[in-house]
Amino acid sequence: MTTQASRKPRRKSKTFKVTLPSDTANLDIIRKFVNGITENMGFSDEEIYKIELAVDEACANIVNHAYKNDSPPASRVIDVSVRTRPDRVEIVIADHGAGFDPQKVQNPKMQEYLKKMKRGGLGIFLMQKMMDEVKFRIKPGVRNEVKLIKYLTRDGKR
Repeated sequence: MTTQASRKPRRKSKTFKVTLPSDTANLDIIRKFVNGITENMGFSDEEIYKIELAVDEACANIVNHAYKNDSPPASRVIDVSVRTRPDRVEIVIADHGAGFDPQKVQNPKMQEYLKKMKRGGLGIFLMQKMMDEVKFRIKPGVRNEVKLIKYLTRDGKR
């Protein structure tokens, strides 16, 4: 028999959303939005940095590739939805621009990349390194989504 006092309180899922024009000037607003939520969830500073970096890369890819740096008309927006769950955060970043095939994006050969001092091209690679799961749903011109998932750890255990 379980009594009220012996039950662990379960955090409910909550969803937070923000929609902003596709502009690099808004990336800081998105980082702060995600930072506040993940900090309140109890993620460590290191984990928050990784989450922010992955989100920043996803949003920069939208500005630079999905909308090709066009000045944003009303339809050129970035939708960010952050869902908190008891054991993880799920961040969905969406746009309505040009799509791509994630299967065709190859991981960079880092020695060659660094030797040539290349710029750019690490966005998806970094997202995959920083997050526990990265999923894409691409429908060009309709809705493209990247879902970033990071599990909340306690004392280094999942």
